[in-house]
Amino acid sequence: MKAAVITGASVGIGESTASSFLAAGYHVFNLSRRSCAIEGVENIHCDLASEESIATAVATIKQALVTPTHLALIHNACQMRKDSADDCSSDSLSEVMQTNLIAANSLNQGLLPMMAAGSSILYIGSTLSEKAVPGSFSYVISKHALIGMMRATCQDLMGSGIHTACICPGFTDTEMLRTHLGNDAELIKTIGAMNSFERLIDPAEIAGLIDYAHHNPVINGAILHANLGQKEA
Repeated sequence: MKAAVITGASVGIGESTASSFLAAGYHVFNLSRRSCAIEGVENIHCDLASEESIATAVATIKQALVTPTHLALIHNACQMRKDSADDCSSDSLSEVMQTNLIAANSLNQGLLPMMAAGSSILYIGSTLSEKAVPGSFSYVISKHALIGMMRATCQDLMGSGIHTACICPGFTDTEMLRTHLGNDAELIKTIGAMNSFERLIDPAEIAGLIDYAHHNPVINGAILHANLGQKEA
């Protein structure tokens, strides 16, 4: 049995990734508060801000898999808030870190026993995993930390046959990005022009890279940039 566990597969990159793995014959689980509309995806309601909810989801997946499996564990879901160094309470930062980082650790701890050699743990970072912009304080922090988690995971799983990577998309045409930009058509157009192809990235393009990363362990511990060649400021 081949399986993919994807957080936030209800929309955007996660939904496109679910479609890709489903077409390749994988049993696809969506862990999200919202359901994925793609027929064949198994939706497991999961609030990544709740350790209890994560534990219940892990138990459901273990029951379905029964034995260690060729598994792609894809940490895609995240929160993106408008905040700044001088306007971000510690409680708010903690909430973002829970969803964007700590949930990934909880899922790793719960599902590693079910991951056979050939499995992967893939972290979905961002162009902001290695740089920063104003007004995305907690998101930038969490995405930087995600690279550290990926690298540490790689080192600690040496010899297990499980590989890791962090895929860092550029500005992708997702609900989250459009919401963050206030659905401002002119601003969206401006952001889309900030790469050599002068357009937003299609979520399916990122899904294709995620599929590649899972099937090619030679990139273990790698950061993969998927941004159409961003223009330097």
